[in-house]
Amino acid sequence: MKRVAIIGCGLIGDKRSRALPGAAVTVCCDVNLARAEVLAAKCPGSRATANWEEAATAGDVEIVIVATIHSELARISERAAGAGKHVLVEKPAGRRAAELDPVIAAAESTGVRVRVGFNHRYHPAMLKAREIVDSGVAGPLIIVRGRYGHGGRPKDTDWRAVAELSGGGEAIDQGMHLIDLARWFLGDFSGVQGAVPTCFWNMEVEDNAFFLLKTEQGQFAQLHATWTEWKNMFSLEIYGRVGKIDIAGLGGSYGEEKLTYYQMVEGQIKPDMTVFEFEKEDRSWHREFEEFVRDIDEGRDPNPGLRDAQAALRIVETVYKEQGR
Repeated sequence: MKRVAIIGCGLIGDKRSRALPGAAVTVCCDVNLARAEVLAAKCPGSRATANWEEAATAGDVEIVIVATIHSELARISERAAGAGKHVLVEKPAGRRAAELDPVIAAAESTGVRVRVGFNHRYHPAMLKAREIVDSGVAGPLIIVRGRYGHGGRPKDTDWRAVAELSGGGEAIDQGMHLIDLARWFLGDFSGVQGAVPTCFWNMEVEDNAFFLLKTEQGQFAQLHATWTEWKNMFSLEIYGRVGKIDIAGLGGSYGEEKLTYYQMVEGQIKPDMTVFEFEKEDRSWHREFEEFVRDIDEGRDPNPGLRDAQAALRIVETVYKEQGR
């Protein structure tokens, strides 16, 4: 059984603690000790601490899950990897791509595995989409169009509204998931355009992010991440030459997770349509951790890993630079 330290005991740390098949939490760490104690009480046999370095290097820990604010992700991951711990770090893994270079160096030095928490790849609709694409029935891919939006809860008092802590706004928050999914299906992007306006909230970071991305092969991704979506929503459309995948919802407040596949058949005017509906419970976190354990046990490179996070961060940085942010 793998032994895990969770650093950052907020909403995501709590979710991670409940999605660790074949593992046990031994340390719960948070700068707010009371919050660490609350999570430790839910994890029998674990202890609470406010000292992240102690948690990252503890002798009874094999895996460190880093679920802190963005400004702390890279340095904690670097320390844990340098101490010989495998690391699952939440996206974006750092505020800028360069912050991940020391993490990569530490992991290469000690031979540990570092996975970045892009859990959306493990939603059942995404896995089904991957299966369809890999089968070739949709033909060569040409376009990905994605939209992702939070509801209307106040953002301007959140730590994500402080650039020094977050690294940016919606582009580096939900935008990173959209970019990662677009890269997963289309590959690397050589052309990057975008806009990062602040349309509504009184904050120094953007509350909307628009991306127009192009691969060397002439494929496109059109992405919009927003904090001004008053009803939570998720949509990802993947267009092939003879088929289209339409994913809607992520479960919970984002609505039922569903995939509709449209297949063009020669001689037909309308495509054949197949609908897949998925479980309401979000088990993407469980599947992601199971894959990480396989990374460790089989000695394979995590996918997505730190270089995937760097590639997504560079896209965000390009748009930030162009927009003067």
